[in-house]
Amino acid sequence: MSSAVDNPIINNAFEEPTRWWDFPAGQPTLQAGRRPAGYYRRLLRTRARTEGRALAVEEFTELKEVNRMRERVKSWREHGYPGVTRTTRDLLHHWRRDERERRLFFCQLEAAETIIWLVEASPAERQGIDIPRDEGLRRYACKMATGSGKTVVMAMLIAWSVLNKLQNRQDTRFSDAVLVVCPNLTVKERLQVLFPTNEDNYYAKFDLVPRSLLPALSGGKYLITNWHAFAPNDEPEPGEESPRYRKVLRRGKESNNAFCNRVLADLGGKGNILVLNDEAHHCYRPAPLEENSKQGRLSATEGLTRKEAAEEWERATRWVQALDRINATRGINFCVDLSATPYYIKGSGYEEGRPLPWIVSDFGLVDAIESGIVKISRIPVDDDSGRPIPAYFHIWKWIMEQLPLSERERGKRHAKPESVLQHADGALQMLAGRWKLTFDEYRKQGAPVPPVLIAACQDTGLSELVHEYIAQGKVLHELRNLPREERAIRIDTKLLEEAESHTEATPVLVLGEEGEEAISGPKLTKERQAELLREKVATIGKQGKPGEQVRCVVSVGMLNEGWDAQNVTQVFGLRAFDSQLLCEQVMGRGLRRTQYDDLTVPEYVDVYGIPFEVIPVQKGKISTPPEVRPTTLVKALPEREKDYEIAFPRVEGYVFDVRYRVTADVAAIPEMELTPSTDPTEVMVKNANGYRMARPDQLGPGDVIVHDRSEFYRGQRLQATMYDMASQITHRLVPDRKDGEQVDVKRRLLFPQVLRIVQEYLETRVKRYAVPLEEVGLLRYRQRVVERLQQAIRPDTTAGEQPLLPVIERFRPIGSTRDVLFRTSRVCHGTGKSHISHVVVDTAAWEHTVAFALERLDYVLSYARNDHLDFTIPYEFDGQSHYYIPDFLVRVRCENNTVVNVILEVKGFESERDRAKEAAAQRWASAVNHHGEFGKWMLLVCRDPRKLNEMLTGLRSSASAG
Repeated sequence: MSSAVDNPIINNAFEEPTRWWDFPAGQPTLQAGRRPAGYYRRLLRTRARTEGRALAVEEFTELKEVNRMRERVKSWREHGYPGVTRTTRDLLHHWRRDERERRLFFCQLEAAETIIWLVEASPAERQGIDIPRDEGLRRYACKMATGSGKTVVMAMLIAWSVLNKLQNRQDTRFSDAVLVVCPNLTVKERLQVLFPTNEDNYYAKFDLVPRSLLPALSGGKYLITNWHAFAPNDEPEPGEESPRYRKVLRRGKESNNAFCNRVLADLGGKGNILVLNDEAHHCYRPAPLEENSKQGRLSATEGLTRKEAAEEWERATRWVQALDRINATRGINFCVDLSATPYYIKGSGYEEGRPLPWIVSDFGLVDAIESGIVKISRIPVDDDSGRPIPAYFHIWKWIMEQLPLSERERGKRHAKPESVLQHADGALQMLAGRWKLTFDEYRKQGAPVPPVLIAACQDTGLSELVHEYIAQGKVLHELRNLPREERAIRIDTKLLEEAESHTEATPVLVLGEEGEEAISGPKLTKERQAELLREKVATIGKQGKPGEQVRCVVSVGMLNEGWDAQNVTQVFGLRAFDSQLLCEQVMGRGLRRTQYDDLTVPEYVDVYGIPFEVIPVQKGKISTPPEVRPTTLVKALPEREKDYEIAFPRVEGYVFDVRYRVTADVAAIPEMELTPSTDPTEVMVKNANGYRMARPDQLGPGDVIVHDRSEFYRGQRLQATMYDMASQITHRLVPDRKDGEQVDVKRRLLFPQVLRIVQEYLETRVKRYAVPLEEVGLLRYRQRVVERLQQAIRPDTTAGEQPLLPVIERFRPIGSTRDVLFRTSRVCHGTGKSHISHVVVDTAAWEHTVAFALERLDYVLSYARNDHLDFTIPYEFDGQSHYYIPDFLVRVRCENNTVVNVILEVKGFESERDRAKEAAAQRWASAVNHHGEFGKWMLLVCRDPRKLNEMLTGLRSSASAG
C-alpha cells in the first residue's frame, strides 16, 4: 500500500527511460537509470512452525539476457547501426525523425531495433548472447505493455522484412511472406491494418515508410489468421459426403504439405516465412497433461477444472504444432512473439508466471505508466475504517474475512453471490459515484462516447447477480438498461469464446422495429447471439458501432485479448487475485489512453479491488476527459498539379572522382563556435564535507581550487591538430581501393591543398569566446571540422576536374508533392499557391508567417511545406549519419525569367548541428545542379521571416547573374 507516489510519470515516452520508482522497505524511492528487465514470480514460503501455513509472496527475478541485449542495442544505435542494409538504415532514420507528425514511442523503436539487431548486427556484436530455440523454431518474444502499440511494431517489422527482401531477393535473412497468428476473431479483425492495401493501414497512418515506398509493400504476401484455422481437416473424402457417414468416414491423416497448402493458401508457395504471434502467451509447448500426473492435480488447486486445463492445453498444442508443420514444409525464418504478459499461464503445465525463455525486449506496464503511455491508476490508500490496509484495496479478501465460513469460497465451492454483493455494495456505489462525476464531465465536454465502468467478478453466478443489480438501475439510473438501449452488458464467456473461435466474421445484423432480427424472425440462433455479443464487446467506445453507448461491462475474470476500448475510467475487481500477473492482465484492460497527442496531459482510471502492489499509482481529483481535437486531411490537390507541383531528386550519396585539384569556398562554409557553454573550460572544486542535500555551491569549509585545460593546451599543438584534420579529410575524399599505389599518389597530391583549406577555415571561420584556438583539438570540435570541410570541398572544375555529382536512388529516383496525404490534429492553414492543400503549423507563428508571405509574392510560382513530403538531405554530425529535413521548397521566377528551386530554411537560434545541415544542403544543391536534369537549386537560410522578401529578391538577382 505504500506504492502511492506524487507523480508516477517521470519519463518521456519518446526517449529511453532515465528514472524509475523503486520501493525498498515499502517506501517509494526514485532511482536513476533504467528499471532492470525482469518479472515477479510467486513463491510459497512456510510460516512459523506454530502456524504451519504457506505464505505467497512475489519475488523479483532479473532477465539478465534482456538487460545485456539492451546495452548492446543501445551502443549499436549510438554508433549509427553498423552492419545494416541501406533499406534498414533508411527505415531506422525515418522512424526516428524528430519532425514526425506522431513520434513513435521509445518502446516501439526498441522492440523493432532489438529484432533487427538480432538479424543484421555482426556476429561479434551478438557474441555471448544465448537465446534458446523452441525446439526447431527460432523465436524472439517482445514484452510490451497493453496500450503501448504492439500492432505498430508488427507493422514496422513487416515493412523492414518485406522491403529488404524486395531489394535483395537472395538475402535469406529477410522474408516477403508474412504469417500473422492471433488468439481470436476480434484480434484478427483489428490486425487487418497490417495489410498494405487496407484503407486504414498502419504503414501510412503512422508514417512507418516513406509514402513513395508504400506501393512496394504490396509486393509481399500476407496472411492474418486466428489459431482456430489450424484445426485438422477431418472432412470426408470426395464421394463420402453423405451426412449419414460424416461422423465415421474421415480422410487419412492430413500431410504437412496438404496442411500448408490449405492454411497458407494466401501465401502461395512461399517459404522462409516471417511469423508474428500476437498475444503469444497462448503459443507454447505444454508440459505433458496426464490424468494422474502431479501437474494435473496442481491444475485443480489453481482453480482450473480438468476440462479447462485440457482446453488450454489443446489450444497451445494446435498453435505451436501448426508452426512446426509449416517450418518442416515451407521453412519459418523466425517467429516474433508479442505479448504484454509473455509468461506461462494456468493449464500450461509450467509454473504460472514463468517467462517464455526467448524474451528479447521488455517494456512492461510499470514502464508504460512511468512514461505516460497509459492511464494512471488511482487506488485506495487510506480510509476512515481504522484498518491498516484500506478495505477497497483488496475487496475480495476483505469480504471473505467478514463472511461466515458457510458462505465463503472454499476449494471448488463458490462464495454465496448474494452475500458477496451485499458486502460489496458500498464499494460499488462509491466507485459508480466516481463514474457519474466522470460521466457528467464527459457530457459537459461533448465527448462522443460515455465513460465505461468494468466489473470483473469471480464466477458466473456472481457476474449474473452484479449485472442484474446494475442493469435494473439499483446502482445508478444512468447505468440502467432501457428497452431499446443496453447500457450495461454482461459478457457470457462461453458464448463469447464460441463467437471468437470463428475464422470468418459474421456480418453485422440489422434489427427490426422490435429489436429482433429482421430476417430470421423474433428468435436469434445461438450463433447469431454469440456474434452480436462479440460485435458489441469489440466496439465499445467506438462511434457509430454497436458498442458505442455501452457504459458498464460485467465479466468473469478478464476481458478477451483484442479488447481495446479507450474510454474505461473505473475498474471494479470483485474476485480473488492470487498473482500480480493476473492483476496486471485485468488492470491492463482499463489503461488505454483516449488521446496520444500530448502525453504530458495525464489520464486516470479509478481502480478498486485489484491489489497490484508493484506499480506506481496516484490519488487525485476527478479528471475531465481530454479534449477531442479535430483533424484535418492534408493532401495534394489533383486540380493544382499542373501549375503547382514540385518534384525533386532523391539523393543517397555523391560521386567524388578527383585527380589532381580540389577547392572550397571557405567564406561560404558555416562558421563554428568555441565556447565554454558547449564544454566548460574551468571548473571549481572543493572537498566534500559530510552529507549535502541541496545543490552544490562554494559555501562551507575548505579552499576552492580551479581546474582548467591548460595542460591540454600545452600538449596539443595547433599545427599537429591541423595536420591530423587534413589527413582524415583526405582519406575520406580518397578512400582505400585495391589499386593502393594510385590512391597514395592522389592523397599526396591532395593533402597540401586540404591542409591549406583547414588552416584558412580555422583562422577565418572559427569564432572563439574566451577560449584559445587550441580548444579545437577536442574530439567534438575536431570531428565537426572534418565533417564540415569534407562536405564543402569540391573538385576544382576550373582545373579540368569532373564536378561533384549526386547518386540518385535506383527504385524511387524522383519525389513529388503529389505523394502528400496525411491527417493531422495540428493547426492548419489553407493554401492558394501550393499543390498541397494546407500548411501545418508547429510553432506559434513562423510557418504561417512564411506561408503568408509566399502567397503574396508575385515571383513565387509555387511552394510546399516539407511535411510528409519525404525530401531529405543526408549529412554527418558528430560521427553519425543523419537526414536533414528542410522547412520549405519554393519555385521562384528569377529576373531573367528562369526558374530556380529554393530550399528554404527558417531559423532563429543556430546550433552547430544546424550549421552541419547547411553545409550538407549546399553540397546537395551543388551536386544536383551539376547533374543538370533536375533544374537549378539554391539554399536560402532565413533567420527573420520579416526579411524573407528582401532575401528572396537578392537570391533572384544572384541566380540571374549566375
